[in-house]
Amino acid sequence: MIDKWEKWARVRMRFVALLFVGFFIAATGRAFYLQVVDNDKLVKIAEKQHQKSILLTPSRGGIYDRNNAPFAVSIEMDSCYAETRNMENIPEAATQLAPALGCSREELEAKLKAAKNFVWLARRMPPEQAKKVKALELEGVGFVKESRRFYPNSQVAAHVIGFTGLDPSGLEGVEKKYDNIILGNTGYLVTERDALGRDIALKKGSEGKAGSKGSNVVLTLDKNIQYIAEKELTKTIEKNGAKAGIAIVMEPDTGRVLAMANYPSFNPNNVKELTPGTIRNRAIADSFEPGSTFKIFLVAAALEAGVIRPGDSFNCENGSCNMYGRTIHDTHKYGALTVPQVLKYSSNIGAAKIGQRLGSQRLFTALTGFGFGEKSSIDLPGEVSGMLRPQEKWYGIDLATISFGQGVTATALQLTAAVCAVANGGNLMKPYLVDRIVDDEGVVLQQFGPQVKRRVISPETAKTVARMLEGVVAEGGTGTGAAVDGYRVAGKTGTAQKVEGRSYSASKRIGSFVGFVPVEKPRLAIMVMVDEPTANVYGGVVAAPAFSAIAQQSLCYLNVPPDKSVKKKPAPAPEKAAPEQAVVEGVTVEGADAGAMPNFRGMSMRQVLRVMEQRGLNVKLQGSGRAVEQNPPPGARITTQDQVWVRFVPSA
Repeated sequence: MIDKWEKWARVRMRFVALLFVGFFIAATGRAFYLQVVDNDKLVKIAEKQHQKSILLTPSRGGIYDRNNAPFAVSIEMDSCYAETRNMENIPEAATQLAPALGCSREELEAKLKAAKNFVWLARRMPPEQAKKVKALELEGVGFVKESRRFYPNSQVAAHVIGFTGLDPSGLEGVEKKYDNIILGNTGYLVTERDALGRDIALKKGSEGKAGSKGSNVVLTLDKNIQYIAEKELTKTIEKNGAKAGIAIVMEPDTGRVLAMANYPSFNPNNVKELTPGTIRNRAIADSFEPGSTFKIFLVAAALEAGVIRPGDSFNCENGSCNMYGRTIHDTHKYGALTVPQVLKYSSNIGAAKIGQRLGSQRLFTALTGFGFGEKSSIDLPGEVSGMLRPQEKWYGIDLATISFGQGVTATALQLTAAVCAVANGGNLMKPYLVDRIVDDEGVVLQQFGPQVKRRVISPETAKTVARMLEGVVAEGGTGTGAAVDGYRVAGKTGTAQKVEGRSYSASKRIGSFVGFVPVEKPRLAIMVMVDEPTANVYGGVVAAPAFSAIAQQSLCYLNVPPDKSVKKKPAPAPEKAAPEQAVVEGVTVEGADAGAMPNFRGMSMRQVLRVMEQRGLNVKLQGSGRAVEQNPPPGARITTQDQVWVRFVPSA
C-alpha cells in the first residue's frame, strides 16, 4: 500500500516539475520575443505613452509682387515656456518675470502653480521683450523659435493679401485662397510624462522638430501701381466726402491685375479690432448698378449684331421720353444724337432706343458674353456674381433700363474685365492675381498665365467702340476729367442711384469711370468707383479725375511713351474774371445771365431762393444746409419754363 502511494507521489512530482519546466520555457520564449523580436515596436509604444508633443507654429511661405517685392513674410521670433518642476521658487520667479512679460505677478504665479509642468509664458515675443526675459537667466525658463506673419507694406494691398490667424491659417485674401500651398509643416517640442500622464520635463537630448516652410506665391500686382491707386483713391474719397471706393488696374491683353485698391483699408499687422465691413474686398464682394458705364456694352452688342451703324441718329425727344408707361429722362435736353453722341453725352433715351433696336434676347446674350451675371473666377475668396436676371424674366421697361445700367448689378472687377475685352480687340480674359508659385531656391513649382475665356466682339467692332469712347473724354463729353496729358484715352462715366429697400435713394449715388489708355495699344484698363460722394455725385466729376491721376503716374512708371498724335496741354493762362456775374448776400454767382444756370455750390437755401427769385425760375429744393448738387449743371442753358433742383446737406 505504501509503495503504491510513494509511486503516485513520484508521478505527481514529475508532473509538477514538467509543468514548471513548461511554464519556464514559455515565459523565457515570451521574454525573448518581447525583448528581442518585438523590441522596436514596444519601445515606440512606450515612448508614446511617456512622451507628449507640443505643436509649434508652422512657417508660411512669402507673398511677393511681380517684381519680388515682399507683401507678406514670416519672421522667426522667440516663444517662452516654463518647466515648473525645475523652478525652485515659483513666487520669486513670478515676481521677476511679470514686469518683463507685461502682466501682473499674481496672474503669472497662479498660471505657474496651476501648470503640471510645461506652460507657455508668451508666444512669438518681440525681440526687446525676449531679451529682457533671457537676461533674468531663470531656472526652468526656456525658449524656442516660432514664426510670425509680418506685412512690411502695412495697408498696401491689404484686401488682396489678406491676413492669418494665430494658428496661423489664412483667413482672408491670397493668404486664405492659397493657404494649403503657403502653409508649411508643423514643428513640435517633446516632453516626458510620468505614469499618471503628468508632464515631467522636456525630453533630454531632443528639442523636437522645427517646422518646414511653405511655398512662396508671386502675384501679378505691382506694388508701385498698387500704391498709386490707393493714394489717388484715398484723395478722391476724402475730397468728395464719400463713404467708400474702389480702384482696379488691369492689363487688357492678359487679364493680369496690377492693382486692386479699396477704401477704407486696414493694417493686416493689427486685425484685432477690425469689422467685417472693413476687411471686405469690395472690388469682388460688392455689386452695384453700373449706370451709364453699361452703355459701352450695349453699343458694342448693337454694332456687332449689325442693328446700328455709327452714323445712325436717334431722337432723344428733348430730354423726356415715355416708354412702356414710364418716363425716361436725360440730364440735358437733346434732339437727334448719333451713336457716338449717345455715348459722349450719356443719353439714357438714346441708349434705350438702341436697346429696343437690339432686342432683349440679343442684349442678354451679349451681356452674359461680356461676363455679367457670372463670377470671373479670379483667384480670391468671396467673389459674387452680380445680378443679371434671365431674359425671360425681363418685363416691360426692363429692356430700356438695363440698356443704360439700371435693374442689373455688377462688380467693379466684372466691369474692368469687360472693358478689357473692348480694349484688346474683343477677347474676354480671365482676371488673375497669382503669376507663379516658387520654392525658396526660386524654382518654379507652378506657373499661371493669360486665359482667353471667349471672344465677345470682333476686332472691328472693338476699334469702333474705342473711337467712340475716346469722344467721351474729348471736349464736351461727360468724361473730360479723365484726360491724360500726352495720351489718347477711351472711357465712360457712370452715375447711378443707390437702391434702398425696394426703391431708389433720392440722394445716394455711385459715381464711376472705366476706361483704357492708350487707345491704339492699350497698356492699362482702369476702373474707379466712388460710393456715396457728397460734394458732387457725377462720375465724370468724382471718378474721372482719379482715373486720370492713376493712369498718368502708372504710364510714367511703366515708361510708356506718349502718343505723338496728342499735343501736350499748354500751361494754363491766368484766370480772367467772368464778364457776367451777380452778387447775392455777399456770394458771387457765376453765369448770372438769364440763359445760364448759376453755380449754387456752397450757398445756403436762402441765397439760392433769392437768386432764383431774381431770375424768375422755378426750383425744387432737397435737404437742408449748404448746396452740394444741382441740375442742370452750372452754365447749362435754361429757360423760365425749366424745372431745376438743388440738393443741400448740413454743414460740417
